[in-house]
Amino acid sequence: MTATLINGKQIATQLRSELAEQVTELVSKGVQPSLAVILVGDDPASHSYVRGKEKACEKAGILSIVKRHPSSLKEDELLAEIDTLNEDSSVHGILVQMPLPDHISENAVLERIAVDKDVDGFHPVNAGRLITGKDSFKPCTPLGIMKMLEFSGVEPKGKHAVVVGRSHLVGKPVGQLLLNQDATVTYCHSKTNDLASITRQADILIAAVGRVNMIGVEHVKPGAAVIDVGINRLDNGKLSGDVQFDEVQERAGWITPVPGGVGPMTITMLLYNTVAAARGKMSNES
Repeated sequence: MTATLINGKQIATQLRSELAEQVTELVSKGVQPSLAVILVGDDPASHSYVRGKEKACEKAGILSIVKRHPSSLKEDELLAEIDTLNEDSSVHGILVQMPLPDHISENAVLERIAVDKDVDGFHPVNAGRLITGKDSFKPCTPLGIMKMLEFSGVEPKGKHAVVVGRSHLVGKPVGQLLLNQDATVTYCHSKTNDLASITRQADILIAAVGRVNMIGVEHVKPGAAVIDVGINRLDNGKLSGDVQFDEVQERAGWITPVPGGVGPMTITMLLYNTVAAARGKMSNES
């Protein structure tokens, strides 16, 4: 048995086309969806990510506003800029690109963004709403994973989902989204004993630890849906996931590739949340 490939790039293309139509409709009604991104410092990866977001916004018809600052920017100056964007009714979404310089508190920055403009879904209020099942902006990568499962016909209800990784960016929120859709959820991490004995129980296996090839065929239940969130750069410059793709695809029922899997969905869900913000409506979808 060879697993069905969950093509994140293809799903993202379809969703972005639908979002572009929604943006056109909003613009016709006098609403120009807009996303403000603040970038502090000279981290090459961050600059690359922001350029990708700019291009994606442009293609979808979303106004992209990028504020670039040197790493010497003071925390109070950054917070003041966020306050200005919070008060600007023409700005619907605000994102501060991480990581930030060491002298700036990530928590202080995330908490300063207005809850209804927090299109990254990391504000503590949105995190709390996620846990309680209320309307909220969902973190983009976890929401993208749920969309991939939906498009692939993988129904979480009644299934055992195992999440390997417990970060607040991916692991914890994707587990909560799966729980909200009536899956039974188990979290694993670096302190988990006999990892394979637990992951082999998973109908849905989410690998989100950032360790190249950590998940092998011995970790996978036959027919399981395997979502590889890991993006690891090898010595030869190529990207590899947390899952041993070639071996696992012969046992799994569904599998995501790296690259071309979860990655394209993350920016797509940022656009999705921005359009929802422009509508003045948080999404309760998971």
